[in-house]
Amino acid sequence: MFEGVASGIAIIGGRSYRVGQVGSFVRIPQGYHDLYGIISDVGATATPDTLLDTGARGDRWIKVQLVGEVVETTFERGISQYPAINDQVHLVVEEDLSRIYGTSAYGQVTIGRLSGAESIPVRIDLDKLVTRHSAILGSTGAGKSTTVTSLLRSLSVGHTGGDDFPSARVLLIDIHGEYGSALGEVAKVFRVNPINDESQLYVPYWALDLHDLLGFLLGKTEEKALTSILDRILAMKEAVAKTKNYAGVDISSLTSESPVPYSLRTLWLQLIDPEVKTWNENTQLTSAMLAAGDAMTLTAPSYPLPGPGSTAPFSNKTNVLSIRRQLDQLRSRLLDRHLDFMLHPGPWEPNLDGVPASDLPELLESWLGHDKPITVLDLSGVPSSVLMRLIGGILNIMYEALFWGRELPEGGRKRPLLVVMEEAHRYLGKDDASLARSSVQRIVKEGRKFGIGAMIVSQRPSEIDDTILSQCGTFFSLRLTNSTDRNRVQGALPDSLSGIVDSLPVLRTGEAVITGEAAKLPVRCRVTLPEEGKRPASEDPNVTMRWRKTRDKEEYSTLTAAWRSQNPYWKDEE
Repeated sequence: MFEGVASGIAIIGGRSYRVGQVGSFVRIPQGYHDLYGIISDVGATATPDTLLDTGARGDRWIKVQLVGEVVETTFERGISQYPAINDQVHLVVEEDLSRIYGTSAYGQVTIGRLSGAESIPVRIDLDKLVTRHSAILGSTGAGKSTTVTSLLRSLSVGHTGGDDFPSARVLLIDIHGEYGSALGEVAKVFRVNPINDESQLYVPYWALDLHDLLGFLLGKTEEKALTSILDRILAMKEAVAKTKNYAGVDISSLTSESPVPYSLRTLWLQLIDPEVKTWNENTQLTSAMLAAGDAMTLTAPSYPLPGPGSTAPFSNKTNVLSIRRQLDQLRSRLLDRHLDFMLHPGPWEPNLDGVPASDLPELLESWLGHDKPITVLDLSGVPSSVLMRLIGGILNIMYEALFWGRELPEGGRKRPLLVVMEEAHRYLGKDDASLARSSVQRIVKEGRKFGIGAMIVSQRPSEIDDTILSQCGTFFSLRLTNSTDRNRVQGALPDSLSGIVDSLPVLRTGEAVITGEAAKLPVRCRVTLPEEGKRPASEDPNVTMRWRKTRDKEEYSTLTAAWRSQNPYWKDEE
């Protein structure tokens, strides 16, 4: 095969083409049809059987997987007829590639250029990318963040750079704070410690999963005590619902998990009182209270300690749950300023009666209803102790809202949402029994029907839950040096194309092998780089330049203050 190009390079029309590159195409003429195949493997026999046989059979070979055909001028996937023995195999030149990838049909978004032919644009199917889910996988330094930035810009403003998709809606969960400056004018950024034009991030605790929240606030709690706490929270929610008369809330079917506000401060005071209460007599008719508690300042009521034996004052025996340690932990959480974005969420913090100034409609509108196509939730300032729970809570809010409102103009079917999850291996691991993993499993299993798509971004695909990764219909595989990670990608490809994965360790930065439903064919693509100043803040520090620079004045007290505040932008005036 290819007897006339012994050097491995052919020059056609003034352009040079490499023969037998894994992932490249060949053409097999069939009369009025042209069959196209992808080279999945190449090789050569070490020693020909006989020198005479070499000329007839050749000692070089390629394995080709047939993928489609051109009928007249239109490329179609699938094969209507197969080649015969001794049919000629031709190199594919740019003219052929333009017939395959040259379509600019409705819903096709340009994301880059073919690696082997820079003049040919690579387009992907927007509908299948969002509804069938996707994964962007690559080792550290392979260009994941840059690829995500470029891809989201293409999806939000279109390949013309104009306003092709005015109703685009993307939610990006950014753990390291890389994308705020990169997406700039096409995104609204929410951060715990906002800078410049960023908005304050608030995630009200009463909209999160209650059992998961109580596990964080109280720690390990006996089932009997937890049931009593849930009953008390339900009573508080019922009282608020009767006062505010929230649209859609039926008091008779209200549960403790319903997204109705309640006050954690008031709950703490109601729970702490029976734990410390004493009585003037053993019949427990007259309280021995010295000073009332204050829910706003989280001050417990004051009682004298129980007397010895049968002397006054007497210990309380009513509604005691023996949760003093858990309530101390709850109080410390409420006083922790690093958790203010969640436990004291600005206008979404309920007053002592459980009524907040703002409700869920304002929260969802601030995240999804603004005039930018992309929302970046920058979680870089969130304490690690609550990060995974917070991500699960955010994803749960998104799913529940768009699921139940799927037929409304703001819902998922009328205006689909793409959720992009950076560093997914940190919270979607195989052994993580977390709310984040269960929320993403629901999205990838059922989100397609309700207009919620997922994009998983990770440097360790081998650590991600099998159920989640198997539901991704499109893979953007950048350079992967770890063999275990490559095997996960290989397992998602047909056996006939598994040889393409062998090229993953040698891909250039920003170069990806795209496979799956959104790609017309498996393709090796150079993703278009964003302009300077619009790239994510994920580059390695320039050691040589920094070490050669004259030392600036250093203030380690400022460094310590930034550490203690968990805010890298801390300043003295704060």
